[in-house]
Order: sequence, then structure tokens, then C-alpha cells
Amino acid sequence: MSTAFVKDADWLDWHPNPSKPKFVVPAGSVDAHCHVFGPGDIFPFAPERKYTPCDASREQLFALRDFLGFEKNVVVQATCHGSDNSALLDVLEHANDKARGVVTVTPNVTHEELARMHELGVRGVRFNYVKRLVDPKPDDYYREIIEKIRPLGWHVVLYFEPADLTEKWDFFTSLNIPIVIDHMGRPDVTKDVDGPEFAEFLQFMQENSNVWSKVSCPDRITVTGAPLYADVVPFAKTIVEKFSDRVLWGTDWPHPNMKKEMPDDGILVDYVPSIATTPSLQVKLLVTNPNNLYWS
Repeated sequence: MSTAFVKDADWLDWHPNPSKPKFVVPAGSVDAHCHVFGPGDIFPFAPERKYTPCDASREQLFALRDFLGFEKNVVVQATCHGSDNSALLDVLEHANDKARGVVTVTPNVTHEELARMHELGVRGVRFNYVKRLVDPKPDDYYREIIEKIRPLGWHVVLYFEPADLTEKWDFFTSLNIPIVIDHMGRPDVTKDVDGPEFAEFLQFMQENSNVWSKVSCPDRITVTGAPLYADVVPFAKTIVEKFSDRVLWGTDWPHPNMKKEMPDDGILVDYVPSIATTPSLQVKLLVTNPNNLYWS
């Protein structure tokens, strides 16, 4: 860990020795949601960050990718780096076309900067509405960014919770650009999968064919816990089966802001067949969909 940054006292480091998955992922599989942190002495963390993590380097990410059996990664900008995407772009520069990126930018980003990011493999921007992690901006702030990325064919990744979807419905449905939702909009799995809250999320996807969902992070959403994440399965399985051409999956390594326990990435991979229950659905989730969105 860099001497310039001291990780939070309650920070949980990523699993140093994950289990080898029993589930062998299909050839060409993509871990479509992961991050890098620093290293902080090379890629400093943002002054406005709301957490200070441990380091999690590109070399460690690539080693995990290979160990779990994946071919490619989609690296999402971590909020601890703010709008300085240097660490993420460094991953793309060293990935031999086996990684794509989702960045965080401000409306001041130049067309030249966006063009360089695109050349390196960036294909989206992320807007975070989870208030304990960031301070969301006004709608016009995001619209200005969208108009800058639209000519590049990029998409928008939205991270929100159920109340945010209700509040921002009109805005989200007005964007007219491909949208990817992080972690199913973080459903409350203590509520009924057939209840009104999750029904709103399904309606959002049903009525807007430009909306995709990541069915990742059962470890963040679960109450019953590992290794089965049984309370999350009905929610994720419903989305995979209803919208099989618009779902993605990722490990979320190195699992920022986990407070109780650090998930075993091998167990997370073994969770996949419980939500994508046939080989056909597994190929769509892990291979076809992410390759269509990020490499086509």
C-alpha cells in the first residue's frame, strides 16, 4: 500500500486466495464488471473520494481473470478515482484488446480526450446515484456529457437503488442512448420478487429496449449470504430469462466497500448457473451479450 494513502480502518481487502470455480465458463467469457484501485502511489486517489481502498492493480486483475477462466474484462471506473481515469486507461493500454472500459468524466471533457479513450477501448460513461458513495449532479450535467459521447456510440452505465429509479424515471427514460444498469438496481431481496418495487424495474426494462442490466453482485444484495445467495437468485433469474439478450455479469472485483465479509470470486462464478440455468443462457450472459456491446 502506498505511504501516501492509508486505507480506511474498516476496509476489507480482496480475497487473496479464491477457490477454483467448479463451473467452467464458456469460451470467450467476459467479466463485464470489475475495477482497479491505484496503486495509489502511481495513480492517486481522488481528493473528493468517500473511501480509501487497498491497492488492486491491473496485474492482479489479469491474474484473477485467467484463474477464473475468463478471456476478457470490462473495467468500470471506481469512485475513489473520481474523474481521473488514468488507472483504468493504463489497464486498457496493457490488455492486448482483452479489456474495455467505462469511465467517469465531467462536462468539461474534450472531444480529443474522448477520442483517445475510445481508441484505447472505452465504450461507456458511468453515472452514480448512490448517495453514500457520491453526490449526484443535476440532470443537465449528465445531459451535457451524453451529447458529447453520443457520436462515439458509447452507452451510459447507471448505478442506482430502487428509490432512485422512481425519482429519476422521467430522466432515465428520456436519454435515448443505450443504458446499462449496475447490479439490477440493487433490489431489496427481503421483499417479494413479484412485488411492486421489483415490478417497476422489470417495467423499466420491458418498456425501454435500450436498457440492459448486470445481474452481478449477489454478495452486495443478499441477506441469506454465501455460497448460494439464494435470496438473490429469483430476482436475477427473472431478469436473465425475461431479457436474455440484454444481461451482463461480472465479479465486481476487488469488491469495494464490502463491510461484513469479502466474497470468494470462485464462489461468485459458481453462482452463475443458478441464475442462467441452461448452456444457451450462459453463453448469452457471459459471451454473446458483452462481446456485442463492447467489442462489436
